[in-house]
Amino acid sequence: MDAQLLRSVFAVVERRAEHAVAFFYSHLFWHNPGVRELFPEDLAPQRDRLFAALTHVVTRLEDPELAHYLGQLGRDHRKFLATPALYSVVGTSLLAAFAHTAGAAWTIEAEKEWTEAYGRVAELMLAGAQESVTAGEPAWWDADVVAHERYGEDLTLLTLRPRRPYPYAPGQYVSVSTLHVPRVWRTYSLANAPRPDGTLDLHVSRIRGGLMSTALTERLRVGETLRLSSPGGALTARTPPGKPRTYIAGGTGWAPVRALLEEAARDEPGLEGRLFMVARAKEYLYGRAEAQRLCGLLPGLRVTCITAAPGRPRDQATDRLVQALRAGVNWPAHDVYLAGPPGLLGEVTEELAALGTDPARIFHDLLPPAARFPTRPATRAEWLIDPPRLHWHNPEARAPREP
Repeated sequence: MDAQLLRSVFAVVERRAEHAVAFFYSHLFWHNPGVRELFPEDLAPQRDRLFAALTHVVTRLEDPELAHYLGQLGRDHRKFLATPALYSVVGTSLLAAFAHTAGAAWTIEAEKEWTEAYGRVAELMLAGAQESVTAGEPAWWDADVVAHERYGEDLTLLTLRPRRPYPYAPGQYVSVSTLHVPRVWRTYSLANAPRPDGTLDLHVSRIRGGLMSTALTERLRVGETLRLSSPGGALTARTPPGKPRTYIAGGTGWAPVRALLEEAARDEPGLEGRLFMVARAKEYLYGRAEAQRLCGLLPGLRVTCITAAPGRPRDQATDRLVQALRAGVNWPAHDVYLAGPPGLLGEVTEELAALGTDPARIFHDLLPPAARFPTRPATRAEWLIDPPRLHWHNPEARAPREP
């Protein structure tokens, strides 16, 4: 593939992302009316994910891990009932959208390269999906809701019982779908290590205006059924036994950290480590009791709980965390497992690197955003003055450890 040509065309298309995606879906649904029922009513989050995945592929064309990423993406797309025929019509509409928005950059050579590139992407995704079928993996797992506990207005703890074994590693996440919001999938971290009874915990923070989080918090009831995708994510344990580590959990980032600590209590109760729990206010520090319980199983774990002062802005919690990290010692020797809101992840990662932590040993997941695209520049002048940021997708660059 001519990577430079592919990227130069995509750079032009990316400047008019909204136009490209609007044309793509219009073309797809106009020429294939039956396909519309496979997509959610609100396409805004879907279009974000489409361009996030495209961005990831285009920026890593030479990466040897790209084939693995695409195979995993194909495996995950089984939950959308994606067939070879659907890949074909999607490719046709995607190329039509590129031709529409790329302007003079869409030459005969560009069309040839993008046609071949999409064909290769589809081939690898379909191969990943077929491997999943061959391994006996379902397109999704049905899971019954066996507990639904609310903590205040914004937090819900769910306990689910999948109807068939659900293999995963502590620290991974899962996409969830409910009939309350048809054809919509949202990602949540699994909040426990595997149990003998197979049950799973999810921690759901209600987002204002969020369709899925509101449905799971306010409308879901015990006895109902959710659908779960295959697990994903790279926030899995990889520290050699006996080596020190630090866990940092912001908000519902406590969910994957709790799963990792449960795994450690089972496999390595003598570990030496630090746990920082951060919340915007004291009432949102919902995992404190569970953390103390785990400390009883992990005597070498030291816990620090951090919140903003009463009546102070929530950002103060992050500032207090940074001060606590600076008071820590021996950071170059620690692996760090980090989970929380994207803003927290970015600021804390920079601070840890400045304290001497090897960036390659700071482990966290960057989940695909569900927010709408910001307004894009409409002219070249606007583009030069205020270029938009690219939308990144979780690379899952490190393969998860076997559970």
